[in-house]
Amino acid sequence: MACAASTEHSPAEPVVTVALDSVLELHPQVAVRPEPFGALAYHYGNRRLIFLKHPDVVRVVQQLAQHSDVAATLGACGIAPDRHDSFVAALASLQKSEIVRERIIAG
Repeated sequence: MACAASTEHSPAEPVVTVALDSVLELHPQVAVRPEPFGALAYHYGNRRLIFLKHPDVVRVVQQLAQHSDVAATLGACGIAPDRHDSFVAALASLQKSEIVRERIIAG
């Protein structure tokens, strides 16, 4: 058993890596409800409720599927480059919670 500060991952815990060239989309089983603080994202499959605490995060999550990758989405949403790292970290957390997922590209 790993301690709380361990970098080991349990087999049940997926390792999630998001980068600016990641191709993501809002999971199709997720509904996003706007709120004054940002939005609530509810996953009907795993019943997770996630608070999106900033309107910029909501806008990015909702537009992921409309752009070629995370970097293009951040640019289209007017997110300053010095904030990109925080958005990549937020998207990694959202992917781990299954709110966003890797986009399946037909072809």
